[in-house]
Amino acid sequence: MVKKLLIVAVLGLSAFAVWRKVQADRAELNLWTEATTADD
Repeated sequence: MVKKLLIVAVLGLSAFAVWRKVQADRAELNLWTEATTADD
């Protein structure tokens, strides 16, 4: 029981870490696009 709970906790934390990384990469890409887009 404890082992299953630990596995679920690790999977949850891993999913959260991946989600945060994706959000950070998306924000950086948006900032980069905004900074490099010409204002015509």
